[in-house]
Amino acid sequence: MELFKSETNFDFMAWRKPSLVISAILCLLSLAIIFGRGLDYSMDFEGGVMIEVKYEKSAEIADIRNALEAGGLKSAVVQSLGTATEYSIRIKPEDAHVGAAAAEAPKPEADKAAPAEAAKPESAGKTETDKIAAEVLKALKVSRADASIKRSDFVGSSVGEELREQGLVAVLFVILGIMVYLWMRFEWRFAVAAVASEIHDTLITVGIFALTAREFDLPALAAVLSVVGYSINDKVVVFDRVREIFRSSRKGEPYEILNRSINSTMSRTIMTGLTTSLAVGTLYFVGGPALENFGLIMLIGIAVGTLSSIFFANPILLWLGVSKQDLMPRSKEDPELARRP
Repeated sequence: MELFKSETNFDFMAWRKPSLVISAILCLLSLAIIFGRGLDYSMDFEGGVMIEVKYEKSAEIADIRNALEAGGLKSAVVQSLGTATEYSIRIKPEDAHVGAAAAEAPKPEADKAAPAEAAKPESAGKTETDKIAAEVLKALKVSRADASIKRSDFVGSSVGEELREQGLVAVLFVILGIMVYLWMRFEWRFAVAAVASEIHDTLITVGIFALTAREFDLPALAAVLSVVGYSINDKVVVFDRVREIFRSSRKGEPYEILNRSINSTMSRTIMTGLTTSLAVGTLYFVGGPALENFGLIMLIGIAVGTLSSIFFANPILLWLGVSKQDLMPRSKEDPELARRP
């Protein structure tokens, strides 16, 4: 099945300069949004209260969310604990109109010599957690009298900070691994173009997500990593076609061959994007609040990645000066190979 005929020869590379300028502007705007406005981190990264509730009879997650929203706890995250009667509720202290600063207040120097005084912040934190748990239970009992609290714990922001750092390290590690792989598989120009495309796609995707003012949680982080993997997959297909056409053509300028590569993979690029969007679109529209962020980021990333495969990656290759000599197989008479044991 082909959406575009194999002999199609649309001149995509003619748009390389405007597309690179637009991409640079979008990347700068995304950086300004991410570091200026910032991401609205969820309790996964900011800390908060984890409450486990139990019902005598089965309950629905939607009903629990509705009860919490009616009680003013609109940002609470509800998840099943494996049964229809036990659920976990995660909520930020400020969303419950209760401050949790006392739970993480630094201990004064004078308190180090007084154990009784040093224990006060911990007691205060426990009190604030109990207040939030009581507020949650009150909201739940309005609709279901059989609700009860199994336990409640406070998660400090230090845990969330560690998760943020590990998430950033994971993204950088993935991009570095992709660069090394492409350097070995193709040639250094392809590695540079691929990494530039990955940074481009990730920045713009996260920047657009930040504009939605949604909470950035662990599923959102997983989606960002998935976008990196999805995006590079499409670039590898296009790059492989570039190498194939370079090697099989006796004549042809890089400009022409890059255009032919984009045109010959266009059907595959669009069809892959559409079919993947159907899957992640289902997560966004009917997956519930726990999966909405994952689906939304994937939808944004697929659109951005598809466009960058056409208007960004190959123009970068042309700008770097890719040529047929760089992609031809090395002969056994190559001096570099001859020196190897």
